[in-house]
This record gives sequence, C-alpha cells and structure tokens, in this order.
Amino acid sequence: MGIDIGSSSCKGVIFSALGIELASESQSYSTINAGPSMVEMDAVTFRDATFKVIYLLSQQVKDDPVEALAISSHGETTIPVDINGNPSGPAIMNSDNRAVEETEWWDKTFGKQQIYEITGVPLHAMFSLNKAMWIRKNKPGIYAKTSRFLSVGDYILTQLGMPPYTDYSLASRTMAFDIKNHCWSEKILNHCGIPKEKFGILAPSGTLVGRLSKEIASSIGLLEGTAVSLGGHDQPCGALGAGAVNAGDVSDSAGTYECMTAISDKPMNSLKAFGYSLNSYCHVVPDKFVTLAFFPAGVVTNWFISQFCYEDKVFSEKYNKDFFDLLFENTLKVCPGPTELCVTPHFVGSGTPYWDVRAKGVMAGFTPNTTRYHMFKAIFEGIACELAINARALEEVVGYFETMSISGGNSRSRFTVQLRADITGRTINILKNDEAVCLGAAILAGLSIGIYTDLEQAVKRVVKIGRTISPNSGTRSGYEKQIERYNILYQSLDRFRKV
Repeated sequence: MGIDIGSSSCKGVIFSALGIELASESQSYSTINAGPSMVEMDAVTFRDATFKVIYLLSQQVKDDPVEALAISSHGETTIPVDINGNPSGPAIMNSDNRAVEETEWWDKTFGKQQIYEITGVPLHAMFSLNKAMWIRKNKPGIYAKTSRFLSVGDYILTQLGMPPYTDYSLASRTMAFDIKNHCWSEKILNHCGIPKEKFGILAPSGTLVGRLSKEIASSIGLLEGTAVSLGGHDQPCGALGAGAVNAGDVSDSAGTYECMTAISDKPMNSLKAFGYSLNSYCHVVPDKFVTLAFFPAGVVTNWFISQFCYEDKVFSEKYNKDFFDLLFENTLKVCPGPTELCVTPHFVGSGTPYWDVRAKGVMAGFTPNTTRYHMFKAIFEGIACELAINARALEEVVGYFETMSISGGNSRSRFTVQLRADITGRTINILKNDEAVCLGAAILAGLSIGIYTDLEQAVKRVVKIGRTISPNSGTRSGYEKQIERYNILYQSLDRFRKV
C-alpha cells in the first residue's frame, strides 16, 4: 500500500508486486486561513483522512491482505507535537508564509547562499525551520509544549505507533538538513538556537520502521504485524514511481503544480542552480539526488473550467459524454493550430526559474474571434511554454536530456502531452499508472520486506510506459513565434510589476 498525503487530499493505492493497481481510495479536506499569509489545518484532520483511506482500501483486499505500507507526503507543512506525539498546535501548511521576518533575519545574519550550499533549498518562509522559529517567538506556550516539529508523513507514522522517523528527502524540506552529510546541520541549528532533537529521527527511505500493533491494525482494517516502511517527500517518491532512479533520468508530475525532477549522483546546488532557485536535495533512492523545477499549472485550468465551461458541463451530462473528452474535442475542432494567444499560468505567483511571489496570471492577444476554446487551448500552450523555459534552466544545471516520463492528472490527455512535446522539443513517455507517488511509496514498502532486492529491480518489474509522444517538427515550427512572444511577455510583466 502506498499513501500520498497532499495539502488538499489523501490518496491511497494497493498494488500487486508487479505494480498492478488492485484498489484505490481518496479523501479530501480543506485548510483554514488563520490570518494574513497564515494557512493552517487541525493536524488530526490528516490522521483521520489517512486512516479512513487505509480502512477503505483494506476492505477491498480482505482475501489478499496488505503486507506492507509506506507513506509519502508533501513537504514544508509543520506539525508541532508534544512528548506523547499529540499535536501541541495546529499544522502550519506549506502555503503559509507568516515567517517572512525569520527569512529576512537569515539573509542578514547567515546568508541565503550559504543556506543553499548546505541544504540545497532557497531561503523561503515556507520551510519548517522558519515556522518553528516563528512559533518560538510568537507562540511561546506552544513552543514550550512542543517536543518535535514533524512533517505530515512523520506525524502519521507516530499515529501508527511508530517512532518519529523522517527520511532524508522530507528532512530536506525543513531547511535544516545537510544534504551532503545526511545529518541535521549543526551550523544552521546552532545559529538559530533550535536543537536537532526538535526534529525527527533520521533514517533512509525504505527502512522498516516497525509493525502494526493489534489495536492499531484492527482500527484501520489491517492485520497485526503489517510492516510499516519509511516513505518520503512526494516529488522524489513520484520520481521513483515514474522510474527515475539513475543519473540523467527526468520525470514530470503534471498536477496543480507541474514539477520536473532530474536525477543525479551528487547534489546540483551550484551557483547557476541557486540563480534559478532550483531545489536540489536527497532522493528516496540511496546515494542519489533530485533537482526540481516547478511552477503552478493545474490551478489555471481549474479556474478556467469553473468560470467558463458551464455549458460544456451541462451538455456532457445531458448526452452522457465525458466532460474533458468533449472539451478537448471541441477545442481541436475550433482551433486545430496555434492560438496566437499568450497565457501565463502564474495565478499564485511563479515558480522556478523566476521564483516571484508577485507574478500574476495574464492573457494577451485577444480578438473578437477568440472563443473559450481558444482560451482553453492557450492555457495549455502557456503551461507548455513554461515547461520549456524550466526544461532549459534544468538542463543548464544537470545536463541535456531528450526524454522524460510524465504522470499525474494532467497527463491523461494525449492532446495536452503532445503540446508539451511540441513546444519543449522533447520526447515524453506517458506512464500506464498516473498515480506515481503512491506507486513510489508502495515500491519502498516492498523493498523493506524483501519483495524487491533493490529499487532498480523494482522499477523494471512495476513501472510501465503506456505510450510515447514525440515532438511534431511541423507543429513545433508553427509555435516558434508564439514561444518568442511568451518570453517577451513575461519580461515585460516583470518590468510592469516594478513600476
């Protein structure tokens, strides 16, 4: 069983040893806006959703019970817990940016470049260490009761009766972890005065951390003695589930955020990577590292569909047609070629390589003949242009790559993947299983109990390519002007925001 705990939902999938999906479940939840730049959630919500997913999954495989499970989670969300493992305060979410003063203090007294050299992550308010410092200053009562600051994955492990372990990839999302020496950074922690004991117990991904007690197992529908394995951060787990385990491999997770993950034998936190704000840290694969380039993507399509596609939804329901199939079909009829529109997907700021929280989404190039279908296609063109920009930045740091594997909800349409291939000029493998994060976690669970001898062998057995999409040279040449306009537009917007 692989569990993927996101910031808005928890997914779980049970796989056979050959990677065949046997059962899947999910539960959604929502955050609370606790004040300006403050986003929280009751930590128990994560536990209840995860336990319900595990229970519902277990009921589907009673005749072939789960042997092992592992948890992958998003990073940066920070849960303070007391000595008994109970939350001493709310979970401060990854999207929370309250710790701005703390980041300014780090920049003045320590230097953001030195932080990057040690941790592989750019200085930012979202990271766990800055949130812990904010709590110490602004919520001393909570800090006094807090034994550890845990990630969501670490917290769920404790709720399953395990010690508060954290793997190297999730530890890397705290801004307190030395990625080269695989330890908590004494230099960083001594500088801010927070002891390393305030964070999780370090261990590699795929470690067998314990087995379920009879009481806990029965409450979630599993057998006593079911193995619990150490998972990791969602992006490295997703890269493993996409087969990206060796240096030179690149995967692309196409969801609310689109994230390219490149694998290397050493951390790629160079000055050039620092300039692009690329995150480079520990993979869930032993002695390997990931370098991430990411940007907001799916948030734009979700907004557009909710605002402009009511008629298509009504039509699809009336005639029992798949909504997205209908939308893509109409789009290709109305607009078979380039739209000549430019849409930037920066609805919640930009990601790499700009890392600009001020960035806003823009749509340019409209005429009276523009329809919603032109706009819909232009959004995916904009996402593909952003992917091309990030791919170029990534290859400047990790080296040239011609092929990448794609997974996630926005990889299900050949139409959108073909746009990515045409505009980036790269070959894209669409995976048979688009729940790569859950599959990566499940592979780590299998490794811990000896189902797989190593992760390379596991990938060969379970990761399958559904189809390969190659760039269409004719279409690509038709997009050359549009790509050029896109680059000019962003640079103009950068100057506009500074006025």
